[in-house]
Amino acid sequence: MSETQLLESINSIKGVGPKKLEVLQANGIFTYLDLLTTYPRRYLDRNFTKDIILKQGDIVTLLGSIVDSYIVHGKKSRLIVGFRTLNNERINLVFFRGVNFFHKLFKVERKLVISGKLEYFKGYQIVHPEYEFLTDEKEEEGNFLHAGRIIPLYPSTESLKEEGLDSRGFRKLIYEILEKTQVVENLPKKIIKLRNLMIRDLAFRKIHFPENFEEIELSRRRFAYEELYYFQLLLLYKQKEREKIKRLLWPLPYSQSAATLLKSLPFQLTVDQLKAVERILDLAKKDVPLAALLQGDVGSGKTITALLIALHYIDNHIQVVMLAPTEILARQHYETVYKFMGNMPFLGIELLLGGENKKARAEKLSRIKNGESSFVVGTHSLFQDDVLFSDLGLVIIDEQHKFGVDQRENIRSKGKNPDILAMTATPIPRTLCLTLYGDLDLINIKTKPEGRKPIDTRWYKEDRRTGVYNSIRKYIKEGRQCYIVYPLVEDSEKVDLESCTNAHETLSKEIFPEFSVGLLHGKMKGPEKESVMSAFKQNKVQILVTTTVVEVGVDVPNATILMVEHADRFGISQLHQLRGRVGRSDIASYCILMTSDFVSDDARERLDALTKSNDGYELSEKDLAIRGPGELLGVKQSGLPEFKIADLVSDRQLLEEAKEDALKYSTGDEIEKMEISARFNEGKFLFAN
Repeated sequence: MSETQLLESINSIKGVGPKKLEVLQANGIFTYLDLLTTYPRRYLDRNFTKDIILKQGDIVTLLGSIVDSYIVHGKKSRLIVGFRTLNNERINLVFFRGVNFFHKLFKVERKLVISGKLEYFKGYQIVHPEYEFLTDEKEEEGNFLHAGRIIPLYPSTESLKEEGLDSRGFRKLIYEILEKTQVVENLPKKIIKLRNLMIRDLAFRKIHFPENFEEIELSRRRFAYEELYYFQLLLLYKQKEREKIKRLLWPLPYSQSAATLLKSLPFQLTVDQLKAVERILDLAKKDVPLAALLQGDVGSGKTITALLIALHYIDNHIQVVMLAPTEILARQHYETVYKFMGNMPFLGIELLLGGENKKARAEKLSRIKNGESSFVVGTHSLFQDDVLFSDLGLVIIDEQHKFGVDQRENIRSKGKNPDILAMTATPIPRTLCLTLYGDLDLINIKTKPEGRKPIDTRWYKEDRRTGVYNSIRKYIKEGRQCYIVYPLVEDSEKVDLESCTNAHETLSKEIFPEFSVGLLHGKMKGPEKESVMSAFKQNKVQILVTTTVVEVGVDVPNATILMVEHADRFGISQLHQLRGRVGRSDIASYCILMTSDFVSDDARERLDALTKSNDGYELSEKDLAIRGPGELLGVKQSGLPEFKIADLVSDRQLLEEAKEDALKYSTGDEIEKMEISARFNEGKFLFAN
C-alpha cells in the first residue's frame, strides 16, 4: 500500500456508510492509516480447546450449534440452552439474567463459539458464557475472525458501539483493508536489519491478527520503534528549522563582570558548574541560537551558573530575562542576583511582578524598553503586551516544564531571536529528556557545593508525632528553624487550605506557643507573602507552616528541619523538591515524612525510596516507573507527545536506539518530510512514509 493509499478515506471501505463514517471521524479515524494504527488494547486467547476429554474447571473455547433451549421456573427462573460441540458433547449454557432476551437470541441450529469455565451439575454446563454467533461466510468456511484464535479487543466508545463498531466491527474493517493491499515499508532497510525489526506489512497483520503471543510482542516492538524513530526525526526537523534563523546578538567570549564575580564569591564553584558555564558559552559561539536545558538537583547552584553566563551578554549590552513560575521564586532569584551584583550599579537589575502600582510598573517598563535595565527577573507578568525590550538576547526559563509552549514562544518573540537557557531543579529521567527536550542540548550539574551534608530523611506514623514535636522544639531552642508543609491539591484546594490554616492555629497556640509560627500559602497577596518570608529569613519566625508554594526557590540556610504532613499524597519528585528547602548549609538537616497508619502500596514504595536516597536523578527514574510520565510531569503542561503504542517506561531502550539511528541514518529528505507529516497529523505522531 502506497503512502497515498494509506491516507485514503475510510469511506471507501465496504460497509462504512454515512453514519459509520461520521462516528469514526468524530473519534479521530479518517484514513486507512488511522484505522490500522488503532491498536488493540488487549487480547483474548480464543483458540479452540483441543482436548477431546472435557474436564471440570477448565476454561474452554468450543465451536458448535444450538440443539434446544427452555426456561426452568422456580424461586429464580433460569434459561437452559443446549449446545452440542463438533465432538457431539452436550453442554448446557445457563443464564440467570436476561432470561427472555437470551431465549429469543439462542435459536435452534444457530452456529456459534462459546467460551467459559466448565462446571458439572447433572452434566457439563457453563454459566453465562461469552459467545460469538457465526455470521460471516468466511467463518462458516472455518476462516474465523472472531473466535478460534487470539482475538484483539479495541478501544471503543458508546457512539462507536451503537454503529456496530465494537471490537468485532473493528476486526472486520481492519481485516478488509489488510486483505486487499500490502503496506510498504517506511523504515530504512539497514535499521530493520540492525534492530531486528519485523517488516511493516507483516507487523500490521500480526498486531491485529496474531497466531501467538510472541507475534504480538514483536509487532508491538516494531511500531513502538517506528513511532519513536519518527518522533526523533521531528525533533531533528525542529532543530533544522531553528538553525535557519541566524544569530543576531553575540555574547562576549570573555566577560570582565563574570571574572570579577568569580573572584568575589565567598565559595568555590563545583567542577560541574564550571563545566556547565564552559559548555553553554561554547554553544553560544555558533551562528545559530542556543537552545539548552540546564538540569541541576536541588541546591546544586543553577542560579549562579546562569548569572555567570548572563554576564557575557550583559557586558555586550545585550538584555537578559529570567522567567520564574512563582513570585516567591522570582523574588529569590532577584535577591540572589542583587546580592552578588549589587556592587555593579551599571547592571540595571529589574524585578517585574504582577499587582504592582501603575506608576512603579510604568517606570520599570520604560527602563526595560530603552535598555537601561540589563537583567530582568519576573513571572507571568513578562508575557503582557506592554513589556517591550531594547535588545533581548538571552531568555532564562526556570522550572521551564511549568510553562506551556505558547508561553515560552511569547517571551522569545519579544527578543531578537534570543538564546534560550531552560533550567529545572526537577531531575528528569533520561527517557523523558530525550522525548521532551531531544532538540535541546542537555547540560547536567550533579555535584552539590562542598560541605553540604545528605539530608537525614525519616518516615514516621501518628504514634511518633509527640516525639517529632519534641525534636523540633529542641532544635529551635538551639537556634534552628523549621518548615511544616501541608498538601495543596487542586481537587480539594478549599479543604486543604483550611487544613493548613487550622494547623497553623493549633501549632501556634497549643503545640509551640513559645515560638513564633508563621503561615504562607499561594492564596495570600504578594506583600503578605513577602512579609512572612522576610520574617522567616531573619529568624523572627521560627516555624513556617506552609504549602507546596515553598517547593522551589526558598533559600533559608538556617532552616534545617522539614516536616511534611500527609506525605503519602505527594509524588517522589515533589517530596524531593520540598526536601531541598533544607540542607542548604553545612549544618545537619532533617526531613520528616508524616503519614497516617495506613498507606497504599504505591505510597509505601515512594516513601521508602526517599528514606534510602538523596539522589534526585535516581529518584526521578523510580518516580517514572511508579507513576508514568503523564502524572509525573503533570499532564496539562507536560508537552508529552500522544504516542499511540510506545511506552516511555517500558520502551526506554527503544527510545535510545531510535535517537541514535535517527542521527546516524536519517537523510535530509527524511527530515524535510517531517514538516508534511507533522502538519498532516497535527502533531500526534502517526507517521506515513
